Amino acid sequence: MFKPRTYRKWVESDDLVSFEVREKETDLLILAEKKLEAQARESILTNRGDIERYIKKYPDFYTTLEPLNAVSRAPEIVKVMAEAGRLARVGPMAAIAGAMAEFVGRDLLAFTNQVIVENGGDIFIKTSRPRTLGIYAGENSSFTGKLAIEVEACENGIGVCTSSGTVSHSLSFGLADAVVIISDNTALADAVATAAGNAVKRPGDIEKGIIIAKSIEGVKGVLIIAGDKFGSWGQIKLV
Repeated sequence: MFKPRTYRKWVESDDLVSFEVREKETDLLILAEKKLEAQARESILTNRGDIERYIKKYPDFYTTLEPLNAVSRAPEIVKVMAEAGRLARVGPMAAIAGAMAEFVGRDLLAFTNQVIVENGGDIFIKTSRPRTLGIYAGENSSFTGKLAIEVEACENGIGVCTSSGTVSHSLSFGLADAVVIISDNTALADAVATAAGNAVKRPGDIEKGIIIAKSIEGVKGVLIIAGDKFGSWGQIKLV
């Protein structure tokens, strides 16, 4: 069953059209220069199929909370998830939402010059102009609707991923309201958001989470919100 994602009501664009595509647990909001539902669905099914078949053969890939290498003949999306988990020191499934967002987004770039794919707070974005991404830290957070990140035009696309210990259904051992990671690799951004979020048990742990994120190669920026405090590092332009 799909849970309502109320933050999607915030989405506005004067040059891109938005549409949603859902298959099994995958629930994407996509913005592109034209509606591409059929192409997006085909990409989702292809990439989900690769992951599902791999898990059927190697079930530990789905259950482990520790880094796990993929076999040499694994599908590309599986290898990307495994490498992201290795770098962030978490299980490969911590990278699945970000990986799906980027793989679908890159498939759609055959049909559109700009694309934004949001998958439960994990975003792949390739844009020719600056975009503002609102931060959702839960209905009770004083920062929700007041903090946003500006993303510059990006030739190759970037990932902006969010993990939460108080809002999302995803597994987290921390209590951060929002951990936002920016990276050229969306799967890595997703995995690092989980890793940094696991370390934040209270507002006083924000610095600890930032230290973890900035220590991982490939991370460009981090923003952490916990209670009435937030902290950031790197290429985070707050607006």
